[in-house]
Amino acid sequence: MKFADFVNNEAIQSDLQATDKEAVIRELVASLVKSGKLSSSEEENIVQAVLKREELGSTGIGRGIAVPHTKHPSVTDPIGTVGVSHGGVDFMSLDGEPVNLFFMLISPLDKPSEHLQALENISKQLQDETFCRFLKQAKTPEDVKQVLEEADNNQFA
Repeated sequence: MKFADFVNNEAIQSDLQATDKEAVIRELVASLVKSGKLSSSEEENIVQAVLKREELGSTGIGRGIAVPHTKHPSVTDPIGTVGVSHGGVDFMSLDGEPVNLFFMLISPLDKPSEHLQALENISKQLQDETFCRFLKQAKTPEDVKQVLEEADNNQFA
């Protein structure tokens, strides 16, 4: 699975304004609602589902990266977005460092293999330091989109 299969380009946030974990989640979910990929009537429900997943353990995986995700009955296919925080956010990351890169993923309940494939793709790409550095330097949603396209085309690693 590639980023193009689940990342909604209209929801990409290249300059997150949020300053704490819940606000980041709310900003990213709101961007997916605004893009038309999530129902506004489900927005709060989805935010709460992501926050509940975070209670199991932070999805801040270290090196300035977090992958907040959940499964939700209101979606029929995996949908996601990317957020970049230039100042960094305390996301209770495993290494205690602020997070700059956020990959949000919302998947349907009945497609666990697609959820895992999307998470696997995110994880694989995030192991590449050049990919992460380019994303952290992205100033516009178009910059982020270009880096994701390059990753989909195996231009890293």
